[in-house]
Amino acid sequence: MDTGDNADQFLVEQIREGSESAWRTLIDRYTGRLLAFARTRTSGLSDAEDLVQETFVGFLQSAGGFDTSRSLETYLFTILRYKLYDLLRQRKLTVIREPAGAEDWWDRIVPGDEETPSGIAVQAEVRGQQEKLLGEVLLRLIHELRDREAFSDLQVIELVFFAGKRNLDVGELLEIDQKAVAGIKFRAIQKLQKFLEERGPEATACLDEAQADVTVARVWREQRLTCLKRSTLGSFLLGVLDEPWRSYTQFHLDVVGCPMCVANLADLEAEEEERSAEYNEAMFQSSVGFLKRTT
Repeated sequence: MDTGDNADQFLVEQIREGSESAWRTLIDRYTGRLLAFARTRTSGLSDAEDLVQETFVGFLQSAGGFDTSRSLETYLFTILRYKLYDLLRQRKLTVIREPAGAEDWWDRIVPGDEETPSGIAVQAEVRGQQEKLLGEVLLRLIHELRDREAFSDLQVIELVFFAGKRNLDVGELLEIDQKAVAGIKFRAIQKLQKFLEERGPEATACLDEAQADVTVARVWREQRLTCLKRSTLGSFLLGVLDEPWRSYTQFHLDVVGCPMCVANLADLEAEEEERSAEYNEAMFQSSVGFLKRTT
């Protein structure tokens, strides 16, 4: 668990004890990115603000059963998606308003009962263990590719396993041969099977033929295995992120269209604009006196 997760875990514990300052901190930390996500999927700011408010209320109602080993940010985004679909059902709409230029893989997936705030907290133990195991071997594969800087292979795997793209579509998006895509996918599956076999015969059940694609996509999404850190997005925004991470970040945002990372980037951009405005005002106030002396 990284530092951010530890901070969120402490925050949740304080909120459970009724700390108003902890609740204010959580709201300050997550409102911007949740609002950025909601605004691209609703018809107006009012709806987006209402959904974010309902998301925070939903969190409070389920905070007692929240598993702090899970990502708090992912949990909040999941509640928001559930509230968004609830709004669509009320208005008898069938699809989310798609963000301009974004992939629709996320918005095609209707949240099931297990993705509701209460459903997440009461997942079956066996299923939870399988998801944890599958997440660990997927993360091992991802880290191995990153360590080798094999980002081209990682892009293929992310589009196939996470975004659910066909080999042909992946080839066209990345401008590579379809056979090359199939080869990368085949080697990745073999590597995952090897990792699972190392864990024992029961572990291979996580890659059951009938459920492999769906399970991998859901675990990848819920555990945010390739989501970018805020610090990485901040460096990308400032233009100081080195290759090949800069190109991969651009790919993750523009081609994969990861909605949570896109929302985080929008939040960081808004913060940067706010900081710039505050800095400009402070600079004006500190220097305007000199202007008067020269006129």
